[in-house]
Amino acid sequence: MLTTSLAAPPAPLSSRRRWTVLAVCALSMFLVGVDATIVNVGLPEIGRGLDVGTRGLEWVVDAYTVAMASLLIVSGALADRLGRRRIFRTGLLVFGLASLVCALAPSLGVLVAARAVQGIGASMLSPVALAIVVNAMPDPRERARAIGVWASVFGLSMAAGPVTGGALIGAFGWRAVFWINAPVVVIALVLVALFVPESRGERARRLDLPGQLLLTLVLCLTVGLLIEGPRIGWASPVALAGYALTAVATACLVRIELRREEPLMDLGLFRRPPFVTAVLGATAVFVALNVTLLLSTLYLQQARGLTPLAAGAVTLPLALGATVCAPWSGALVGRLGPRRPLLLAGGFTTAGGLCLVGLDGDTGVPLILFAFLLIGIGFGFANAPLTNTAVSGLPPSRAGVAGAVTSTSRQVGVAVGIAVAGGLVAGADPAGLAAATRPGWLIVAACGLFLLVAARTARPRS
Repeated sequence: MLTTSLAAPPAPLSSRRRWTVLAVCALSMFLVGVDATIVNVGLPEIGRGLDVGTRGLEWVVDAYTVAMASLLIVSGALADRLGRRRIFRTGLLVFGLASLVCALAPSLGVLVAARAVQGIGASMLSPVALAIVVNAMPDPRERARAIGVWASVFGLSMAAGPVTGGALIGAFGWRAVFWINAPVVVIALVLVALFVPESRGERARRLDLPGQLLLTLVLCLTVGLLIEGPRIGWASPVALAGYALTAVATACLVRIELRREEPLMDLGLFRRPPFVTAVLGATAVFVALNVTLLLSTLYLQQARGLTPLAAGAVTLPLALGATVCAPWSGALVGRLGPRRPLLLAGGFTTAGGLCLVGLDGDTGVPLILFAFLLIGIGFGFANAPLTNTAVSGLPPSRAGVAGAVTSTSRQVGVAVGIAVAGGLVAGADPAGLAAATRPGWLIVAACGLFLLVAARTARPRS
């Protein structure tokens, strides 16, 4: 039975138990992160298997990310209210069952619908995992290190997805990228039951259903317009109506959230410059990553004729850069604050994007590998300072909602990156694909430049 009274403080966990909790949450987040990108490398195979084009394939990715992004905040609030472990386990079950439907999908419609349900399950994992970690780590310095590890694992999972996907597709076909989730979910459920304690926010929060509906509408309209804009025409009556409806829905969302006593999204957080910087920075980082992954997948397989396994292998430097630099970034944040790792993230991301602005059908593989390494290094350095900046100074009891806002900005970046990249290459034939990707590499570089601006606003550790 729910209560609105203050919850009894949980018994402190031993150091070993705290880091075990982190490891369990990191495993589950690795699953979510891999699934966000593992499908990218399989898109050409999915298209051939289900007889769909690039625009339909964009929805295979963005159905997942839009559903996840639109529900992250309410999932965080539900976790604070009903119990974080309970919501976390529910999310794992939903995610695992939806993965099985994806693996068996006979058509694009079924696959897209199942991917949306997967996103619903994933929305119960990302913010809740961060809230569980924050709740288990009361010491600020230990918490900063833990957040660095958590962000590192999530970043690594996003970068490792294409490599894993390429290997699975090469050996078993595209459906294997969904079958692989089943054993991981089972292992995660067992570990959560054994090691993760239950926790809640200090006070049960009311659910904001009008705010939730409006947020979902705004995200769906925005991503839908980005994906379908090239087909329907950016200045067509349908597109203009979409812009107007998006603006009205956004205005209504802001108005409702400002008036509610317990809003879905606490807009007061956006009065804190560090929080705004972290949210926008996280969006930019994931726009850059997903533009890189989608454009490289299509270019390598369709323009260069590589197999999924070979295309995934080409992205190994990206995963390597993220793997090496993400833990290093977490350590730098703990010792020096977020400014230096953000400067490194911005510099490397910008350089990686600029390396590929002249991409053509004969560009040497060493240059492509070098560019991916730079982008991976930038991605690795970015996540820990942005995550730490977003949650620092916020009450632990609101950790679910606070983490959800940041996670929402990441998924918005995923959805926007996929939609923008897909729009650039939709309709391009293999001979013209390289030239069609060039604006995308400028977008990657621009995202890096934004991180340099964000670094200037970050405060060094005193």
